[in-house]
Amino acid sequence: MLPGLESLETVVGYCFRDKDLLRRALTHRSYAHEQVDAGQIGVEANEQLEFLGDAVLGLLVSEALVRRYPSLSEGRLSKLKAHWVSAAHLHGVARKLDLGRYLLLGRGEEMSGGRQKKALLADGVEALLGALYLDGGLEPARAFVAHHILGELPELPAADSPLFTDFKSALQQVAHVRKMPPPKYTTVHEQGPEHSKKFTVEVTIGTQWSGQAEASSKKGAGQKAARLLLEKLMANSDAKSGSSSPSI
Repeated sequence: MLPGLESLETVVGYCFRDKDLLRRALTHRSYAHEQVDAGQIGVEANEQLEFLGDAVLGLLVSEALVRRYPSLSEGRLSKLKAHWVSAAHLHGVARKLDLGRYLLLGRGEEMSGGRQKKALLADGVEALLGALYLDGGLEPARAFVAHHILGELPELPAADSPLFTDFKSALQQVAHVRKMPPPKYTTVHEQGPEHSKKFTVEVTIGTQWSGQAEASSKKGAGQKAARLLLEKLMANSDAKSGSSSPSI
């Protein structure tokens, strides 16, 4: 049996006026589809709340970072933001909230370990934030982000901080902000024996922007390629989608 919603409200630090809104934030589409198939009308999944929560999260994290680090460039702010809104970070937030315990899942999703799935839990945090915003407005949403997602923001991180080294997330965020196509990664070359392979990965944004890098793993090569392209975009702050630029 699922725990009562009151215990989640206690952890979140907010009492919902509309309990149905909170329940909807916890309703995965697999559960909603099952209920509809069983003839139950009016069961809505949390996807719209997730969509809203994503936008609210972006706004509030951006606001907090600008206030905390007023001297940072757009590029470094984008890298920081990419960390705080990433699925990896939100997954950690969901685990601290024990959010998986409260999710309404269909039988198939339940059996496949949905309560521990990274993407599903991260989406749940965004849906919860969207519900908070609709129920109470910006202030409870801001309090949730400050306490559960950002915590105590550190002094300005060093350039080699892990917050600045997830270049793939940072590149995706910059592309989104500039209304460019999402980055695409392709392994273009592999060489060497199995125990000592080298991988070359290319990242592209649309047809005009690209970068390549080599490393001993696909993940490492992707990060290097993303960093190269990110540096190029940062050096061309006026670049727009479809701008002409040579490959890196």
